[in-house]
Amino acid sequence: MAAPKNVQSPEKELRFTRSAQGLVFLILFIVCIIASLAILVLSTQGTEFERPRWEGYEWTALFPLPPAILFFRYALRCIRHAYLILTPLGIEIFPLFRPEKHMALITWQEIQHMEFPNAKTLILHRDAQKTSGIVLSLAPILPASRALLRHTIDAILLKREKSPTS
Repeated sequence: MAAPKNVQSPEKELRFTRSAQGLVFLILFIVCIIASLAILVLSTQGTEFERPRWEGYEWTALFPLPPAILFFRYALRCIRHAYLILTPLGIEIFPLFRPEKHMALITWQEIQHMEFPNAKTLILHRDAQKTSGIVLSLAPILPASRALLRHTIDAILLKREKSPTS
């Protein structure tokens, strides 16, 4: 799996990863491993009075392992790679699959207004009438990071209101 590249000026950007989504994938990974171990125990361990319940089915313990590997890879990807990056140029949005191909850059000049209708949604409006824009789900971001994002967006809006060139 490719690692995130080093940034030229990391102090000029804020990265928000899919940490909350990665946590879900880690839980699914653990569930698959536990299921595999449970099948293995049920197929090999018995008591002195009875044979194992699933005797002869040890090979079925392999079924949960491919999804476990997939969930672990997705968890690492979500935790390591960015979902949103706030840069001096604008907001970069990276999808979960093929981010190098489908990433979107919305420059600050394109954004007329930003708002949070609820705690898990960010709307970027492209016009003053609020008829065109992008709706971003913030559910993949941890709640503490959402609060930081909200604070940052509020500071950007406040700075724009004070700036005479806007």
